[in-house]
Amino acid sequence: MASEIGSIRYEEEFILNSRGMKLFTCRWLPTNCEPKALIFLCHGYAMECSISMKGAATRLAKAGFAVYGIDYEGHGKSAGLQERKENKRKMRILLGESMGGAMVLLLHRKKPVYWDGGVLVAPMCKIADDMKPHPMVISVFTKLCHIIPTWKIIPTPDVIDAAFRDPEIRKEIRSNPYCYKGRPRLQTGYQLVKVSLDLEERLQEVSLPFLIVHGGDDKVTDPSVSKLLYETASSSDKTFELYKGMWHSLSYGELPENIDIVFSDIINWLDQRVALGLRCMEVFTMCVRE
Repeated sequence: MASEIGSIRYEEEFILNSRGMKLFTCRWLPTNCEPKALIFLCHGYAMECSISMKGAATRLAKAGFAVYGIDYEGHGKSAGLQERKENKRKMRILLGESMGGAMVLLLHRKKPVYWDGGVLVAPMCKIADDMKPHPMVISVFTKLCHIIPTWKIIPTPDVIDAAFRDPEIRKEIRSNPYCYKGRPRLQTGYQLVKVSLDLEERLQEVSLPFLIVHGGDDKVTDPSVSKLLYETASSSDKTFELYKGMWHSLSYGELPENIDIVFSDIINWLDQRVALGLRCMEVFTMCVRE
């Protein structure tokens, strides 16, 4: 399916993964210019791309970037990456929010030199203490997840109330049939805790250029760990922006004027990296010719 709204072309399709499961994919492409770079969206836990990340994708596409999204298994409209010829010489940048930020770091770890940069929006390097069950509860659930992995019995506060500041956005998410609203399943909760602990212990291995944006009043993921990532990562090109008074969901659930501030910083950072990449490409081409 494809449609055009103003200067943006939106397309969506389903693909089959290696296990034969249908995964939903979507993309927002600028129609009035050649894309500056490719942005790959990594959505957060219980969210999806085509609705909850539409605002972020539209802003980036209007700024001249080609934006690609995929709903993970068990998320959104879903039940490998293929490179197009015209995209081979473009920079590849990951953008992930919350759990999607953890996905960005895991993808970077898997292919350290493949990605040209990452934008981490309130990344899940550690689950905030207020949102995490007691260690004894975690120990019990770890054992139970091997017996009843799909049971929804993890006692956690309402993530929607804690993450999304705008009351209208909370209503929108609760009415979105593609966003999961129940308690986390045992296996899901176990994996979230396991991954966040693993990332927290290996922050020094992060080497790609990155921008972290995090709300100072985030009650879902810990801003202090984002600061620790910034200070510990081996990346030579790294930026950390902490927004006083802002909540967890900076791309979708914040007040409109705050979202404008965040995306102004994100797009400026992206434009600077693209300009630097083009200069490096020009120098490389001149050296080859000589």
